[in-house]
Amino acid sequence: MKTMDGNTAAAYVSYAFTEVAAIYPITPSSVMADETDKYSVAGKKNLFGQPVKVTQMQSEAGVAGAVHGSLSAGALTTTYTASQGLLLMIPNMYKMAGELLPSVIHVSARAVASHALSIFGDHSDIYACRQTGYAMLCANNPQEVMDLGAVAHLSAIKGRVPFLHFFDGFRTSHEIQKVAIWDYDTLKELLDWDAVEAFRHRALNPENPVLRGSAQNDDVFFQAREASNPYYDRLPKIVEDYMKKVNEKTGSNYKPFNYYGAPDAEKIIVAMGSVCETVEEVVDYLNAAGEKVGLVKVHLYRPFVKEFLLDEIPKTVRKISVLDRTKEPGSIGEPLYLDVLAALSESNFKNVSFYSGRYGLASKDTTPGDIIAVFRNMNGKNPKKRFTIGIVDDVTNLSLKVCENPDTTKSGTISCKFWGLGSDGTVGANKNTIKIIGDKTDLYVQGYFAYDSKKSGGLTVSHLRFGKEPIKSTYYISKADFVACHNTSYMKKYDIVQDLKPGGSFLLNCPWSVDELEIELPAKVKRYIAENKINFYTINATKIGKEIGLGGKINTILQAAFFKIANIIPVEKALEYMKDAATKSYGKKGEKIVAMNHEAIERGMTELQKIEVPDEWKNAVANEKFEVATGERKELVRYVNEILKPIDSYKGNDLPVSAFINHADGTIPQGSSAYEKREIAIDVPCWKPENCIQCNFCSFVCPHAVIRPVAMTEEEMKNSPEGMKSKGMAGISGMKFAITVSPLDCTGCGACVNVCPGMKGKKALEMQPFETQKGEQKVFDYANKLPKKTEVAEKFKGSTVKGSQFKKPLLEFSGACAGCGETPYAKLATQLFGDRMFIANATGCSSIWGGSLPSTPYTVNDEGKGPAWHNSLFEDNAEFGFGMALAQNTARSRLKDYVNEIKSAASDENLISACDNYLKTFNDSEKNKIATKLLLEILEKTSDKNEKVNLLSKKLLKNKNYLSKKSIWIFGGDGWAYDIGFGGLDHVIASGENVNILVFDTEVYSNTGGQASKSTPIGAMAQFASAGKSVKKKDLAAIAMSYGYVYVAQVAMGANYNQCIKAFVEAGSYNGPSIIIAYAPCINHGIKGGMGTAPLEEKKAVESGYWNLFRFDPRLKLYEKNPFLLDSKAPSLNYRDFIMNEVRYNALERTNSDRAEKLFEVAEKQSRDKYEHLLKLSQFYGNGNKN
Repeated sequence: MKTMDGNTAAAYVSYAFTEVAAIYPITPSSVMADETDKYSVAGKKNLFGQPVKVTQMQSEAGVAGAVHGSLSAGALTTTYTASQGLLLMIPNMYKMAGELLPSVIHVSARAVASHALSIFGDHSDIYACRQTGYAMLCANNPQEVMDLGAVAHLSAIKGRVPFLHFFDGFRTSHEIQKVAIWDYDTLKELLDWDAVEAFRHRALNPENPVLRGSAQNDDVFFQAREASNPYYDRLPKIVEDYMKKVNEKTGSNYKPFNYYGAPDAEKIIVAMGSVCETVEEVVDYLNAAGEKVGLVKVHLYRPFVKEFLLDEIPKTVRKISVLDRTKEPGSIGEPLYLDVLAALSESNFKNVSFYSGRYGLASKDTTPGDIIAVFRNMNGKNPKKRFTIGIVDDVTNLSLKVCENPDTTKSGTISCKFWGLGSDGTVGANKNTIKIIGDKTDLYVQGYFAYDSKKSGGLTVSHLRFGKEPIKSTYYISKADFVACHNTSYMKKYDIVQDLKPGGSFLLNCPWSVDELEIELPAKVKRYIAENKINFYTINATKIGKEIGLGGKINTILQAAFFKIANIIPVEKALEYMKDAATKSYGKKGEKIVAMNHEAIERGMTELQKIEVPDEWKNAVANEKFEVATGERKELVRYVNEILKPIDSYKGNDLPVSAFINHADGTIPQGSSAYEKREIAIDVPCWKPENCIQCNFCSFVCPHAVIRPVAMTEEEMKNSPEGMKSKGMAGISGMKFAITVSPLDCTGCGACVNVCPGMKGKKALEMQPFETQKGEQKVFDYANKLPKKTEVAEKFKGSTVKGSQFKKPLLEFSGACAGCGETPYAKLATQLFGDRMFIANATGCSSIWGGSLPSTPYTVNDEGKGPAWHNSLFEDNAEFGFGMALAQNTARSRLKDYVNEIKSAASDENLISACDNYLKTFNDSEKNKIATKLLLEILEKTSDKNEKVNLLSKKLLKNKNYLSKKSIWIFGGDGWAYDIGFGGLDHVIASGENVNILVFDTEVYSNTGGQASKSTPIGAMAQFASAGKSVKKKDLAAIAMSYGYVYVAQVAMGANYNQCIKAFVEAGSYNGPSIIIAYAPCINHGIKGGMGTAPLEEKKAVESGYWNLFRFDPRLKLYEKNPFLLDSKAPSLNYRDFIMNEVRYNALERTNSDRAEKLFEVAEKQSRDKYEHLLKLSQFYGNGNKN
């Protein structure tokens, strides 16, 4: 047996039957594709004696086309997907099913975006495919994924009907279990080789030509469609036979439907997916108590064979509840319920009572208590015929109340829970822990990992179970034997120790002495620890990590401490296994990193402290207060208090439906992130005014807008909080200047310190421990409320680096990674255009840090204006933003007519002049903003003699929000711009419409884990390119420039601040399409100095010729000037030195030095050639305009 998750199981078994795999990343299925690619690169052979040919496409629609074509030409072809990706394949799925091609699509089932996006699991995507003609086979756990994955491939080949093999996204796809894996020789025995040969013989081939895919008319289409019926009639028996063969080989008991429970059950549940594991636990628990209940597990959902279902249901059943993991608005019941109802309507069960339940949308946790509530509902005097579980529905009152929630886990199961900080390595360490215990002992294991909506720096909660029997608990741990808290700030935010069983063990990573624990720990924590005799341990992993050189990566230290406390395996063996795992995990990063982790493991075991819990803690009196948010924006304050705070306290599961009644369409107020105050930084910047030259670079590059300059009067400085520092403001006498920091919002990346030029060799910023800087929050809050200074705005123009930073950023405190390379660009855009800005945001990193519940980092200015932000999908973002522009143009065109009519008919000269000014600036958003304001002021005061003017004035005032020229921005990453959304992007820039596109070019699919895109340069390692990318990066800028009327810029903020802001200002002012391609270092790059050096990395990228800076402004041609401005100088830094500073490149040199040398040599030459090409381009355009 091997320890693996469901995705890996699917990849392993599918690889055997696959000749070609067409792939595209989408969470949570990407792991399947990545594992397949790794197998192929390693030379692993399928059943046909060859490595799989893996090809990455530009979208899931492209994948489906490639799969269809490959199957048509005779190669057994597989793909992996989820959610919207699966929906993009539907048109081709109809075709492949209609053509009886043995396709298999492995789906980690996931919610389809509706009022909001969710990456988590339910069945809304697979239900959308039930009409396509694909057979549908459901696996409930990682072992079933392995086994039924084989059944899907075997049945598709023999039966000529394609299969959709699905399992729950995250709950099964990412759950780690011990899995018995197939020997490929056994699978060879099971495969119908005659069917394989017949498939190849039927394939398209000029040697034996046929035509497929004809167009048919109304006279015969229907009949031809019905001709495939015999294949579907034969298929269930084929599936059943293969299940029997699998059972013979493995000792399992797979059937199209499986019954579990009392043979004389009176009440049963019908369900499919991971919830069946929990239901089985509950069935065992209730039957042991004398009840008679059971479960029918659905495996073969399509074709849905009623005879198979009837064979499994005990004759004694009187009541049936069907559970569906989807919502089908407007229907009389969800799909599985309707199928079961139809199947039993003409059977002996037609008179039983049926109940329809909805559960688990977007991976909503379904507990034993929820399942018991389903059985209790069937017992009730007035049972609910349609119900929901796992939520509190106080609006339509469909939810079932949980009255009992017992511990149904198998006796002897050890449950452990770890609270970590995203990117501190906790999840990775726990995955290693699961694999160590799973692979090195006879214990069964289960690992599941929950995340909040932040990027790195968010909350992670790891749920680990170990036991002597198979573990079926597919729900969060709430009764733990061991709990660890890896971040001290969590102790006051979350109920952590309350999950511990009496006598359990608690590990806290903290710098506190015993005396300090008395002060720092909340009273309810101390009381619970003492009353429940909790074994309490502490370790200062943060200090150890700093001393070793690991920074914030404290995972191996705490993992070692866990093994010492838990004693699941002998400590000396644990030490050996952990070191082996660390060598394997970090070997690609070099021997130094491996050695650091080995030292961390040793110190984690030796520097652990057992705390003697004082008896008086039992009497600890609570002094914690719930802070109620306040503010002038009532809607925002209500949202923060009623939704944000509970979710941020990890109590979102307790919120009732009524909490969202005002947000049913997904609308939420901007600016809520300012209320979060996450306190996640270890160190934060401290300002040294004596060394400050007032350049504002620190604010310019800050990814989270936590460091800001402020201009103050002498009086304001006198009234400032104690401890506020300032210095005389350069260029404006009588004013004071200060740099303020919000330590509670800071992520501690250190980018500000790294870019600070300082004075005479001494920096004006230095990183200091968070605890020493908490008092600076009052300073920041005070400064942030001070009024704007007109004299400062006049002296330092808002279009300059320094002047722009005196404007409030309308993107602040996002959930982006510490040191994020994307957010500084978006933040700058809001400082320049935010008060009149539409943002259409492609799904990806920028949509997650920009728009994930509960926090909204885009905010408003003092006038209540700010970016209007919206996310549609991944693939359609350019078109989505284009639609926004069309709507604005339509509305403003109508209002423009009103203004023209008013101007013609009005008698008031001031009104006529205001109308004229408005019309002259109509297409200039900056100038039109001022003109609109003046026009509205006059309209509100003026009453003209002409009634028509008055009537039109009222219409204008009623629609005043549409009057001014808005700035339309389309945000997205390179996965969107270069790949899935390129067709739309190309169409939109070709349209000539006045929209602005900002591409955050991280050179990988950052949000889904770092897969290669067409932006990934040659030689870079990434998921789906584990051997290093072999082809060059797509030149998106050149494509855009080829139109001649598109403003194009390539920028790298840290390389040239002035060039960057110029590009944004020019793009915003250009009356036509513009595109800015911004180099954005990413955590996936593995920069040696960490993400705090991202601005410096941008600078090195340009100096080495890896990235080029330029602007193409078509307006300059009108003035006979060169429209192409090459802002980069000739490379001055060694190209190799630059790329070897990043793991995505240097790892290839360590793993395959020969290939690395070849690819790097090509990449370096291409870099030199690219710069020479840009020089020639500059000369070409320059000469063209001189002539």
